[in-house]
Amino acid sequence: MEDNNSIQKNIELQRQWYGEPLGDRVRRLVVAFDVSQAFLADVLGISAPMLSQVMSGRRAKIGNPAVLARLIMLERKILTPGVASGDQEAIDAAMQDVKESNPTVGRDTVPVHPGVDEQTLLAALRDVAENENLVDAAARLDNDFPAIADLLRRAGKSAT
Repeated sequence: MEDNNSIQKNIELQRQWYGEPLGDRVRRLVVAFDVSQAFLADVLGISAPMLSQVMSGRRAKIGNPAVLARLIMLERKILTPGVASGDQEAIDAAMQDVKESNPTVGRDTVPVHPGVDEQTLLAALRDVAENENLVDAAARLDNDFPAIADLLRRAGKSAT
């Protein structure tokens, strides 16, 4: 019983720290990139058992900031045109780019890939969709993809 309480406490801490349980975020990446959990762990730079423990709530946090940065990079790469369309070459390139990255973690930025900052990404989103479409898309994605919804919402807001 105490173990279950500890897991529930850890999952609640993940909601506070990361916006939602890490298991949900990682599972979306596994599905979006069509990779195994073990392969994703390798790309992120964390052991497969450690990733499993974080996903299940047996551990509350990702201790290495670079691993968290890579996770965020992958979440953002889902929005790139090639990855979003399911182009396998683009997916492989995105995974390789993240795996080879050595991100520095700042207060406000985690790069999508070298040379593309968040403002460039937001501008690219505004180039392909109207403000109201970005906000509508964000509302539709809120429950299942809150990080993507937030990015779309910020792109829509910054267009006004």
